[in-house]
Amino acid sequence: MQHPHRWSATLVALGALGISACANSQAFDSEAASDEGPSKVEPVKGSDFAKVTLTAAAARRLGIRTAAVRAAGARTTIPYAAVLYDADGSAFTYTTTSRLTYRRAPITVRRITGDEALLTAGPRTGTSVVTVGAAELLGTEYGVEE
Repeated sequence: MQHPHRWSATLVALGALGISACANSQAFDSEAASDEGPSKVEPVKGSDFAKVTLTAAAARRLGIRTAAVRAAGARTTIPYAAVLYDADGSAFTYTTTSRLTYRRAPITVRRITGDEALLTAGPRTGTSVVTVGAAELLGTEYGVEE
């Protein structure tokens, strides 16, 4: 008849371990506990857009990658991965305005050829555009969270 007591003790011990594990997993996420958070969204004066600033850890976690706008005769090209569309079908891309800070920039796409988008309007040659992590920046800008 001692078996029921052993099961009770085992269940209590497992429950304590589970609670302990939850407490420890929160301690590892320093950004979740900080007042600053992993991102900051600020409106840009004179624009309908906002700028998104990430912490270095957030940028690493999102895997943010960029590429430079390139000249293509009188036009420019960007990787097709940098092209996003809003709800009304207008195209845009995220540009890097300073280290870890990104802002939407409207673009006009003439055509897509393979992995390249030929633009008739958009950021100047040499500007960095986000090729990986842009959708996450958009979600951050609009306050879409986990």
